[in-house]
Amino acid sequence: MRTAYSVETVRSAERSLMARLPEGALMQRAAAGLAAACAQLLGRVYGRRIVLLVGSGDNGGDALYAGARLARRGAGVTAVLLAAGRAHASGLAALRRAGGSVTGTGPAEELIRRADLVVDGIVGIGGKGGLRPDAALLAESVERSGAAVVAVDLPSGVDADTGEVPGAAVRADLTVTFGTHKPGLLIDPAREYAGSVRLVDIGLELPDGPDLEALQHADVARLLPVPGAESDKYRRGVVGIAAGSARYPGAAVLAVAGALRGGAGAVRYVGPAGDAVLARFPETLVSDKGPKQAGRVQAWVVGPGAGDDAPVVAEVLAADVPVLVDADGLRLAGRDAVRGRTAPTLMTPHAGEAAALLGVSREEVERARLVSVRELAGRYGATVLLKGSTTLVADSGGGAVRVNSTGTSWLATAGSGDVLSGLAGSLLAAGLPALDAGSVAAYLHGLAGRYAADGAPMGAHDLAETIPEAWRDVRD
Repeated sequence: MRTAYSVETVRSAERSLMARLPEGALMQRAAAGLAAACAQLLGRVYGRRIVLLVGSGDNGGDALYAGARLARRGAGVTAVLLAAGRAHASGLAALRRAGGSVTGTGPAEELIRRADLVVDGIVGIGGKGGLRPDAALLAESVERSGAAVVAVDLPSGVDADTGEVPGAAVRADLTVTFGTHKPGLLIDPAREYAGSVRLVDIGLELPDGPDLEALQHADVARLLPVPGAESDKYRRGVVGIAAGSARYPGAAVLAVAGALRGGAGAVRYVGPAGDAVLARFPETLVSDKGPKQAGRVQAWVVGPGAGDDAPVVAEVLAADVPVLVDADGLRLAGRDAVRGRTAPTLMTPHAGEAAALLGVSREEVERARLVSVRELAGRYGATVLLKGSTTLVADSGGGAVRVNSTGTSWLATAGSGDVLSGLAGSLLAAGLPALDAGSVAAYLHGLAGRYAADGAPMGAHDLAETIPEAWRDVRD
């Protein structure tokens, strides 16, 4: 599992470590890892032209020391100082001793245009509020250049704690981060600026309880429900699907598909799309008597394509089993009805639905995704899965937010979210806590999307059919 910690936690760990090390040793560790990453990216160091963009913070010092190492290997290294009087003095001296040169921002654009590699050491993890005008101009020059770009710890201009990008920012091909991931490296929109991320171990001792967690194959494999020798369809979990309408019968079909492919022992469907569901999945248990009369279930999914059927949403929310609320259900479920539940609730909005629930603009949610998912979870007393290019899952009780980026842009297709709802609902029915059910479902859904698309357009029905392939990949 990858973890990410806040700036405050990282700073505290750095201070503790520096107190036990010789002066400058921690920066040298970081610089060594940074230089090695730059060299690997370049392939050949000798004769290459490298420009360091150096601010006044410690990451400017990291860049200078790394530049000195590269200069000793034969690279032509020039440091562009944004604050000449406040640049790291020892790092500057090391660069000059190694044969590197130093300049102000005047000739920076031409230097960047001719560079093979630009190292972004403008602003460190403590930067807030976006880049200043002179730094923003450099970021624009970097964007126009054909140089490879390596960011020191995180790209300048992004918020390390929230992933927000309030203005111009450096767009890196590679970010070399030290000690631990920072939340902004894993969350959009900042994640898009980070490129590939390489973690360099510098010996930080970090506490339990990170701010962010990202599941990996081994974590998901441990959580996947697997039937035992004594299992039957009821012990494996029965999920109820209250979805679809005369206008949107396909939503019901796709939610049932996700549930069946997600390991449910049986699926009970309630709604007006029973004929369409049975035509595609004859194994579904269909009822037209409403959720209370549908039979026993271990979890419910309500909302996909449901239109304005508020009574059904209210009936499902009154059930004393875990409930996943999606799509129209989010619009119809009142906050008090959700907060009053004693069984777990998993809400799965996209940015537009989250904005409506929070009473803000969609742009505000997309700009501050981490803040938004935490606010929603706290306001509704539920686990919230905020869909997007990086999906976030937050519990109402706080703790680490889960982040998932296994998906593909081809998942932006009608019905994809309905499949996710059924998949997550089946995991709830199997007994997974809401945080795990949402996280595992997002992971499998993203993997399945990659396999189904394989670089070309796909439909949601293709996605559902590929979930078993993603499941096997994780298990194997």
